[in-house]
Amino acid sequence: MVFTGTCESCQGTGRVTTQPCRTCGGAGLQPRSEVVTVSVPAGVESGDRIAVPGRGHAGACGGPAGDLYVTVDVIPHPFFRRSGRDLRLTLPLAVHEAALGARVEVPTLGDPVRLKIPAGTPSGRTLRIRGEGVPSPAGAQPEAAGDLLVEIQVVLPPVRDERSKQLLREFGELNSENVRAFLFEGE
Repeated sequence: MVFTGTCESCQGTGRVTTQPCRTCGGAGLQPRSEVVTVSVPAGVESGDRIAVPGRGHAGACGGPAGDLYVTVDVIPHPFFRRSGRDLRLTLPLAVHEAALGARVEVPTLGDPVRLKIPAGTPSGRTLRIRGEGVPSPAGAQPEAAGDLLVEIQVVLPPVRDERSKQLLREFGELNSENVRAFLFEGE
């Protein structure tokens, strides 16, 4: 980042004797680069501004420096999507896990948690894990943290051998109800 600071040759007056300062050209300010470390609190969103007191442009005639304002741009996560304080995650499930129920590990912003998948969970169903969303901002109540909303996505396995095909045929014969019947009920 580039900042302005008080000119060391003229101490911010813009003049050395009767001629303009050669270092700052009479402006009283001298550009210089500086690295500033900014502490970013948990829970910030894109567009939020963080003030860094005393690290802005130098004041006129040697006055105190102003404040630096940093605008936050949060980079999207590879698999979490943000919705306010809540996080959304699409969780792939194998057919047998969705049909029979299971306990599966789910990633969070901290340590993974185990989630109970009820038997017969359909693709598209959303399960909620309370308090595992975006952390609450500093000074807020802990319960202000968001939730993790887990959307189930049933994934069909590739059928690689004849035994798997036969098992699926048997399953289809045992569970032969028409899953599309509701589409034709009004006719």
